[in-house]
Amino acid sequence: MIIGKFYLTLEKKLKYNKMKIIYLFILFVIVALAQIFVPLHMIVDKEDTLMSGVAYKFKTRPIDPTDPFRGKYITLQYEMDHFETKDSTYVVGEEIYIYLKNDEQGFAEISQISKEALEISKDYVTARVSYYYDNKVNFYLPFNTFYMEETKAYDAEVAYTKANRDSLPANVYALVYIKEDKAVLKDVYINDTPIQEYVEK
Repeated sequence: MIIGKFYLTLEKKLKYNKMKIIYLFILFVIVALAQIFVPLHMIVDKEDTLMSGVAYKFKTRPIDPTDPFRGKYITLQYEMDHFETKDSTYVVGEEIYIYLKNDEQGFAEISQISKEALEISKDYVTARVSYYYDNKVNFYLPFNTFYMEETKAYDAEVAYTKANRDSLPANVYALVYIKEDKAVLKDVYINDTPIQEYVEK
C-alpha cells in the first residue's frame, strides 16, 4: 500500500516535471522566434523602403565645431530644421508630421506641417519639436546619424564638415528614401559622390 502510494506520487512528479520541461521548451522557442523576427522584420522594412520608397535629397549644413567626433558614425545637421507658422502652441519634444515635396533642383522641401497625421497622399517624416520662436517651429529630423566603418568615420566627418563650409550650393546632401511612415538614410553625398568613396580618393 505504502509502496503503491510512493510510486503514484513519483509518477505524478515525473509527469509534472515532464510538462514543465515541455512548457519551458515552448516558451524558449517562442522567445527565440521573436528575437529572430524583430530584426528580420526591421531589415525587410528597410529594404522595402529603399526599393519602393521615394528618394529625397536633404541639404545639410556644418555641424557645431565643438561637437566631438563619434567614432562609428558621422553627425548630420540639415538646413531643413524649421517652418514658419503663427501657431505658437507647439511644445518642446512634441512629435510632428513634416510633409514633403521636391523643389525644382530635386531637393526636399516642406509643403506643410501638422501635429496629427493628415489624410493626404503626400510623403512625410515625423520629427521632434526643439523650440518655437519668432513665428517659427524648429525641429530635429530623425535621420541625423550616418553609420560607417570605424576606420573611415573620422575622415568622413572631417570631409563632411569641410565640404559644408566650402559655400558651394547643394555641395553636401543626404539621400533619404521615404515610404509611408518609414525613412531610411541611404547615403551622404559630397559633390554627388558617396561619402565613403569621397574619403577614399
